[in-house]
Amino acid sequence: MGMSEIGKRIRMERIMDRRSGKTIIVPMDHGVSLGPIEGLIDMPEAINSVAEGGANAVLLHKGIIRHGHRGYGRDVGLIMHLSGSTSLAPDPNRKVQVASVEEAIRLGADAVSVHINVGADNEAEMLGLLGMVAERCTKWGMPLVAMMYPRGRKIPSEHAVEVVKLAARAGAELGADIIKTNYTGDVDTFREVVRGCPVPVVIAGGPKMGSDREVLEMVAGAMEAGGAGTSIGRNIFQHPSPTRMVRAIARIVHEGWSVEEAVKELEA
Repeated sequence: MGMSEIGKRIRMERIMDRRSGKTIIVPMDHGVSLGPIEGLIDMPEAINSVAEGGANAVLLHKGIIRHGHRGYGRDVGLIMHLSGSTSLAPDPNRKVQVASVEEAIRLGADAVSVHINVGADNEAEMLGLLGMVAERCTKWGMPLVAMMYPRGRKIPSEHAVEVVKLAARAGAELGADIIKTNYTGDVDTFREVVRGCPVPVVIAGGPKMGSDREVLEMVAGAMEAGGAGTSIGRNIFQHPSPTRMVRAIARIVHEGWSVEEAVKELEA
């Protein structure tokens, strides 16, 4: 095993739970696309609250990392995001590279992430970026999370199994170590996504949901289908108690609790 492979394994251990082999990532990169939204105004507090709940990693942009990503509480894995666009752009689906793998190494990141909208007008450019970042990650032993979202004119539903499994597979084919993508809505279809993807798949949370139970049912479904964990943002950091919400998700992801048991603990 080469040095870069050892480095990648060590870093992966910082973002994947050693006992369960699963991960709870809390993405907090929304400030670029949406600004200082509810839950992400005080970043040290936001990071600390999810770390207290047992999140395995937070996902941030470089400027926030420079301000001290670990807040004032317990240690938590760090994924640095390399892609960006704002909601004010003519085409918000057009993600561009805003940081490098080398910069992430200098800032102490345990992994990097890129965002690819499969089917977007500039898909070609984003796939090129994914391939290039994957090559740098191999060189430096840096784990790569690819956010693979089916989004574009030819895609009527971003949750349809046909497009989700294509997006997930494309990310793995081009060198990602972990895929983040949309949940397809039920266990059977998401199982197709997981089976067709040779690397671990975690689910995105999407917009704020109506109830905690809905979120936990989605998590349980993804886990039953063979998913590797979650990468849920707004449904955690905009929750009245992000710490408790992470804890409830962790019960399902890492300990195999039922939705009923997790909901009871959350409401206790």
